[in-house]
Amino acid sequence: MNMKLLIGVLILVLATCTIYSPTPRGSGIEGQVLLGPTCPVVQEGQDCPDQPYQATLTVTSQNGVQVAQFQSDEQGRFRVSLVPGEYILHPESPNGIPFAGDQSFTVETGRYTQITLHYDSGIR
Repeated sequence: MNMKLLIGVLILVLATCTIYSPTPRGSGIEGQVLLGPTCPVVQEGQDCPDQPYQATLTVTSQNGVQVAQFQSDEQGRFRVSLVPGEYILHPESPNGIPFAGDQSFTVETGRYTQITLHYDSGIR
């Protein structure tokens, strides 16, 4: 009788483990996408700050598997839930310019990793 109970509990535990799918809870990335320079000629004493940029961004695992794809809002801001782990943020550049390079990042349990991504406008 004890053996049947033990087998039943074991089957229940194994069944629960196989249907478990990790979902992000309170962790991921958030930040802003900026574009610059935005002024063709900057003179001394004149400020030309980078501007918010709406961009499409792709998150991949370290081995290249796409995990998420999203777009920053009109103010360049984004917030995406991810399970803890190591990732790469790939800024999409369909026309080649503006351009931004890949950025590696780590998501820790219960935290949103802050990221500021700078696209190069190509203006010189």
